[in-house]
Amino acid sequence: MLNIGAVSKRTGVKIPTIRFYEAEGLIEPPPRTTSGRRLYSDPEVRRLSFIRHARALGFELSDIRSLLDLSDHPERPCGEADRIARRHLEDVDARIAQLRALKRELTRIATPCEGVSAGQCRVIETLADHGACGSDHARPSGRRRIVSEA
Repeated sequence: MLNIGAVSKRTGVKIPTIRFYEAEGLIEPPPRTTSGRRLYSDPEVRRLSFIRHARALGFELSDIRSLLDLSDHPERPCGEADRIARRHLEDVDARIAQLRALKRELTRIATPCEGVSAGQCRVIETLADHGACGSDHARPSGRRRIVSEA
């Protein structure tokens, strides 16, 4: 049995995040010592590693919850896991396309200004008026933000 600090070091999951996952029901509340310290066994450590890896790949907590449920029931078909991964891949592809458009626009507006003051600056003017942009680089609506856990 490991205390929360040792689990954090082993999995790379920060202590407050471990507590958050417990509060969210992604991991079961571990047994505690008489002094109230949490003690984790190998299955909980593996589960936290699973969550950490899924978060590093950008999966949302709701998807991780579904994947954990499938993992807890190995006799079930894996079609749902495949659907979750494919949907996430579509989100990543959309984000990559959005980032490419963003790069093109930043490259376009980051050329040296010909103006002599901020009042005549191409960057400032473009940021003030989205219509001055050369492309639609806004994040697609309804898309999930891709984040990773530090």
